[in-house]
Amino acid sequence: MTSHPATTTRRYSRLTFGVYHAKDPVKYNGVSTPVERRTDLGIQGLVPAAFVPLELDVQRCMEQLRSKATPLEKYIYLQSIQDVSERLYYAILVAHTAEVMPIVYTPTVGAACENFSKTYRGTLRGMYFSLKDAGNIRKIFDNWPSQHVTTIVVTDGERILGLGDLGVNGMGIPIGKLALYTACAGIHPAHVLPVQLDVGTNNEKNIQDPYYLGLKQPRERGPAYDALVTEFFEAAMDKFGEDVLIQFEDFGNLNAFRLLDAWKDKACTFNDDIQGTASVAVGGLLASEKLTGKKLSEHTFLFSGAGEAGTGIAELMAYAISIELSIPVEDARKKIYLVDSKGLVTKSRLESLQHHKLNFAHDVADCKSLKCAIDALRPSAIIGVSAMPGTFDKEVCEKMAQYNEHPIIAALSNPTSKAECTAEQAYTWTNGKAIFSSGSPFAPVTLADGRRFVSGQGNNAYIFPGIGLGRLAACSTRITNHDMYLAAKVLSEQVTQQELDVGCLYPPLSKIREVSAHIAVAIAKNAHETGVATEAMPENLMEHVKSLMYDPFEDPYVEQ
Repeated sequence: MTSHPATTTRRYSRLTFGVYHAKDPVKYNGVSTPVERRTDLGIQGLVPAAFVPLELDVQRCMEQLRSKATPLEKYIYLQSIQDVSERLYYAILVAHTAEVMPIVYTPTVGAACENFSKTYRGTLRGMYFSLKDAGNIRKIFDNWPSQHVTTIVVTDGERILGLGDLGVNGMGIPIGKLALYTACAGIHPAHVLPVQLDVGTNNEKNIQDPYYLGLKQPRERGPAYDALVTEFFEAAMDKFGEDVLIQFEDFGNLNAFRLLDAWKDKACTFNDDIQGTASVAVGGLLASEKLTGKKLSEHTFLFSGAGEAGTGIAELMAYAISIELSIPVEDARKKIYLVDSKGLVTKSRLESLQHHKLNFAHDVADCKSLKCAIDALRPSAIIGVSAMPGTFDKEVCEKMAQYNEHPIIAALSNPTSKAECTAEQAYTWTNGKAIFSSGSPFAPVTLADGRRFVSGQGNNAYIFPGIGLGRLAACSTRITNHDMYLAAKVLSEQVTQQELDVGCLYPPLSKIREVSAHIAVAIAKNAHETGVATEAMPENLMEHVKSLMYDPFEDPYVEQ
């Protein structure tokens, strides 16, 4: 394989490259720069005289953050810090992960995307390729200041969370996801690149908005769309190497599955909405075995929603069951049912079903509603991925509690406003019998009898950063479905009895960098075993993985 500069970037685990410049947010440390270093770094006189240790600077910023009135104001404040000093920004994220993750990502990032054009500050953060750039993408890539990119997140803005087509305003998602790659797995901030493919928008509100920053034209659906995606992939791999990770993010159903199928064997890529969501959901379900006493294969699963997330979870769940029982995936799918907007997905509907639903069209009686399907199938677990708030109402939850001693209720739709039910509703309506998880965070719940529950958030941040780190550790050229299963399995193993005792299926966010390291080891090991690694296997894989993790609290001036 052709050697590229990107293949050596894993060695840049500290700020040891390039010329220091006060206007470079990756290298700039402001008042946290030792006074004796300011002269040779060229910033003497550009910052106040005091030296403020990074830990104290973080505390100062947290006080300001907590004084902001709304989550969106907090988001904008944090982004203003990232614009100036990435080290300070990531020190905040690492030291206060649980508190700031809901601001940096879900649920606040939804509001940030909706207001992206209005709050845009002109910051150099990511690249935008529109239909007008066709034929020039490889040349335009040279405008990006870093020549060492290992990790790209790309969106076309069509299906942003549960908010729909936001067009170029969806750029907040790749920016947020890559912030989590760094905060949760230590991918160096100088080596990440958010990308927006601007192919127009079908959101009339955007088109009429004078501040909207994208192409004001209907969304491209024809050959020009595919040509732009192809040109982007080929240009990215030519520029940064064949092992550059390219993560699909928030593409619409029309394109998400077919683009993943088209590129999964040609590039190091995966779709986080299909595969990452699946992995974190399956990880929680694997952990639930310790509470229900049931293995995956002993459950009957019913999904409310049959889009990218729903069928992605269902397919990985079937894969996990097939491994558990040593049976074909086709047989494992018989334990999994889907409900879409027209009712239960059945064989009688084959002619009208979208391709991604066909594998779960079972030979059962038709049901026109979720409640009918619950009565007919008596599932032990319901998975909400419909983006329809209130779908899991009091009657649904009571039915689940009636048919099961410990019903699994997973309200996974994002942001919080789209959740199928709240944690309080699930616990109250089932009298504390539910094992609940969600896509967005919910506060702990205490029932009238004093029982306290801390529900787990099935956040994709438990999965994709560790996968990216594992890919980096092995310089692997592919991400496979088995990688997603391994990540789910490792995640479930990180849940302790302390979490399980309060009904939580996920480890605390304070341990997320440790979780990412364990996932990375599994991913890197699998890459070596399957022949997609392009780097020699180190003697101590965990030690190697941890050596790659950027830590904002380490001295950036020490040569490594």
